Amino acid sequence: MPTFSAPDGTRLAYRETGAGTPLVCVPGGPTDSAYLGDLGGLSADHRLIVLDLRGTGRSAIPEDASSYRCDRLVDDVEALRTHLGLSRIDLLGHSAGANIVTQYAARHARHVGRLALVTPGTRAVGVEITGETRREPARLRKDAPWFPRAYAALEEITGGGRGDREAIAPFFYGRWDEAARRHHARSRPADERIAARFGAEGAFTPAATRAALAGFPAPVLLLAGEFDVNSPPRSVAEFAELFPDAALVVQPGAGHYPWLDDSARFVETLSAFLAPASGLSGTARTGRPRTSGTRPSPPR
Repeated sequence: MPTFSAPDGTRLAYRETGAGTPLVCVPGGPTDSAYLGDLGGLSADHRLIVLDLRGTGRSAIPEDASSYRCDRLVDDVEALRTHLGLSRIDLLGHSAGANIVTQYAARHARHVGRLALVTPGTRAVGVEITGETRREPARLRKDAPWFPRAYAALEEITGGGRGDREAIAPFFYGRWDEAARRHHARSRPADERIAARFGAEGAFTPAATRAALAGFPAPVLLLAGEFDVNSPPRSVAEFAELFPDAALVVQPGAGHYPWLDDSARFVETLSAFLAPASGLSGTARTGRPRTSGTRPSPPR
């Protein structure tokens, strides 16, 4: 597994899969990037360069624990770009990783070719997700046998209680089957302390990030899952409005990991966006994202 040096000397690892146009992928969690796999087969036409965030996977534990903070991880992405010798990179961020790449785009716009945000976290831009917004896609699963227990736990959590976080796991997948259970077990953060430090005070400056994104010149894809309670379509639609040239796609029947729920549809969407003559990008003139797939309700 190749490695490179972060600005503070921490040794970071990444893996390469496939061939073709490079796509730098930043995982969420923060957790071992192995849960991304090859993004449902996207590696067939793209060279996936998947970063292990510091302290996860095969990347080293930093001497300075405060360097786990989201805004400081932006420097690691820039160090990877420099290490790869690429003047511009196509960049994908999943879940919490979208907060990293969004801040990267705000700081290093000239180095971004295309930006894909998959079921993105929204803290970097200050999009607040209410309990009702999370419960809205959850209610679409009301006929599932696991729904009563899972929804009761979700109500408690979104109401400010502790709740049973394991009980809501089915809401993160389009199908709660054995494959989903195995994936869930592999994708949980190995060290909750890293996750806590990721969002420490100062990690996010939403007003400044929003201002920078208002002039972001590259095409952007925001992909939401119809059933996702972590990154609900309504909130991802609000996120999309912050870019001058954005495409919003809501993948039907998908949860937080859309490449698992329908790999063919996911790869088709990403490949179309990453193609040189993408038909998915919005119009810079209007600043309104184009939407395909299931259309969410207007943000509120």
